[in-house]
Amino acid sequence: KSGLDPGGAWHAWGMACLKAGNLTSAREKFNRCLKPPMDLNQLNHGSRLVQDVIQYLESTVKPVLIADDDYFATLRELEAALRTRNLSLETMCEGKIQHNSYYQECLFYLHSYGTNLAIISFYMRHDCMREALLHLLNKESPSEVFIEGIFIPSYQSGKLHMLENLLETIDPGLESWGVYLIAACKYLQRKNYYHILYELQQFMKDHVRAAMTCIRFFTHGAKSYTELGGKQTWLLKIKDHLKVYLQEVSRSSGRKKMAFAFRKKMSATDVSRHINTVDLQMEVTKFLHQCESSGTSQMTDSSLPTLFGNNNMKMDVACKVILEGKNIEEGFGIAFRVLQDFQLEATEVYSKVAKQLVKQQKYGEIRQLLKCVNESGVAAKNDGDNIILNCLNEFKNIPAEDLDNLIQDMDSDENKIQAYMMCNKLRSAYLVSVRQEKARAVQLVQHVRQLAESSGDDVVKAICAQWL
Repeated sequence: KSGLDPGGAWHAWGMACLKAGNLTSAREKFNRCLKPPMDLNQLNHGSRLVQDVIQYLESTVKPVLIADDDYFATLRELEAALRTRNLSLETMCEGKIQHNSYYQECLFYLHSYGTNLAIISFYMRHDCMREALLHLLNKESPSEVFIEGIFIPSYQSGKLHMLENLLETIDPGLESWGVYLIAACKYLQRKNYYHILYELQQFMKDHVRAAMTCIRFFTHGAKSYTELGGKQTWLLKIKDHLKVYLQEVSRSSGRKKMAFAFRKKMSATDVSRHINTVDLQMEVTKFLHQCESSGTSQMTDSSLPTLFGNNNMKMDVACKVILEGKNIEEGFGIAFRVLQDFQLEATEVYSKVAKQLVKQQKYGEIRQLLKCVNESGVAAKNDGDNIILNCLNEFKNIPAEDLDNLIQDMDSDENKIQAYMMCNKLRSAYLVSVRQEKARAVQLVQHVRQLAESSGDDVVKAICAQWL
């Protein structure tokens, strides 16, 4: 008469029937007010009304066993239980769920009005993980339902191994679980749960991704190469994963195309390259760890460069190795291999090292660096000269004698003249200029005279004018 929604009344009536133990009657009442969800895969447990029913039923579980205690079961309960037995339940759990009419009643309401997540969570609450997994597969639920309903509760309650065993039992190749496993890995990465992630990747035999996780364990949070020295076991694990992957690829290449679409693929050439990088990083780690221990280490950088970073970071590793040895020669060999293996811009690295040596006032070491560069066998004709020219921006700090020695070490007269001009040593620039072939000498001396004029050096200006 008053036009109110009767749903609340039906629900209250249904709850009263439940409390009175009249399960069949309760179903009829609830049928008038409960509705199945529009989307079975939504990430919630269905309507509040359904949740209230389930909560009540779970809290009042009576030890009524259909099989044994027929005498105690009311006819209504028996009838309800038998009817629910016929529902399309995949595989009934052993034990209490199978035999208890109140649990059967829960399943009836969940299957009629609940979401997939609600059904799966119910199974998980009552230790029926296998049923939860089968329900997920049969309904082809999205990966969010797997993560929310099965994966998170499993690792939080320490049952990750149990989950892994069941996944393997249901599908030994894990193919049907691929989408869910990849989603779980992404979830763990977002949460920064790298130890669980590594454990899962090993279970999936996803060796390439497991190797990538080991790289993170090796590099993350380390402030010095002494710390990295203590984490070298991770480097060995990276190599192990990559080698196992290579073996698997070579074994399967003769046979059918490799299955396991969810595992990360990589070409054999790339894997070999990564193994080589790990070997080189081991060498770098041992060398720099030794330098830090013996106290020869000079550089203090906020970030710690490793060969697992981009090219700029690899160049920083090469610089660090050259600068941190007892002398330039000691680390040059390893740095040279880093430059060669990753085809880095060698002159840029050598110039960076030279500038660092100027700051440290180790002018003799710059000459040793040039000797190493020239003896490396791959230096271009002007490489040595360019390294010195790059240093001369700092010339104000270099003592006169060391400056002269560096410029005299240059191969090309043209570069020497340029260097003298940069350092305002116009007399020296004039002396080298007049030794050149006549036409070129005239151009150079004219340039020196202009510089002398603009810097107010009357003596050099007069000498140039006289020569011209």
